[in-house]
Amino acid sequence: MQARLIQRAKELLESGEVERVLGWTAGEFFYDLTPAVFTTVEVLEKDFRYNVFAGANLSKYLIAESRKPGKIAAFLKPCDSYSFLQLVKEHRINRENVYVVGVGCEGKCDMEKIRAAGIKGVLDVKQNGDTLVLDTLYGEKTMAVADALAERCAVCKSKKFAIYDELIGEDGEDSDDSRFAEVRRLEAMTPEERFAFWRGELSRCIRCNACRNVCPACSCEKCVFDNPASGVENKAAASSFEENMFHIIRAFHVAGRCTDCGECSRVCPQHIPLHLLNRKLISDMNELYGAYQAGADMESRPPMVDFRQNDPEPSIVHERGNR
Repeated sequence: MQARLIQRAKELLESGEVERVLGWTAGEFFYDLTPAVFTTVEVLEKDFRYNVFAGANLSKYLIAESRKPGKIAAFLKPCDSYSFLQLVKEHRINRENVYVVGVGCEGKCDMEKIRAAGIKGVLDVKQNGDTLVLDTLYGEKTMAVADALAERCAVCKSKKFAIYDELIGEDGEDSDDSRFAEVRRLEAMTPEERFAFWRGELSRCIRCNACRNVCPACSCEKCVFDNPASGVENKAAASSFEENMFHIIRAFHVAGRCTDCGECSRVCPQHIPLHLLNRKLISDMNELYGAYQAGADMESRPPMVDFRQNDPEPSIVHERGNR
């Protein structure tokens, strides 16, 4: 697939159809692919990378790139395309300046899962069908791709693209609602158990802001947490209340616009499952207002900015059990 993407990117650049290409390049480690913009064929051939670790969602980078002169080609996976379309819907991306190349995807891998399987000293990873072939310090190892998938990919909401101008690979289908299984497990806990769970997770937060900075739904020009007049300016949390407040407020700010791309959890250096906060709100909105997928189309109105006379009020009109 990497060779196909490079070839298509070269064609787009050489034809003058686009002036830049947004894709991935090697990061600090071979499994740490990072977003990059390529402006020449020479650099593209040398540095462009695409493999089972190309998990980074590229859509947010198009907020700035689409405002620059000239057109940019962007390689987007199915999950990325929902974030992209949501940002177009919010007038954050200039659609006319972006040529979207959809890249069919069967899921990306997580190095932490590979290590958790007991495979250490990994030097390189290649995919052979449904199997990963791992070159390690201790010889060649193999494992099933399914066992190494990132959580968000293992319970992928959809392999179907929300939007593209051309497609490389296959356009898939929507998935079932298995992504809400962990939400249901948390809902089944007592309030005390849930509080203990989230305190255990959020207490590890170091306020690095990686989750906010990578989130496509966090696209404000200036965040309240960067405003010195807000009283909550970016700093280490002074109390457990502040630790909770930052993430809960952020989850509510993106409610109805979060596409469940999982980038917040992917980049968290403390491995906090932040996506579960967003997924819980998605689950609640689906239950209260009907199924809604952010970024699926340009016409539907998000539940939180729509009003209908028959809207339920939790605990007043709508019986929700113990959730």
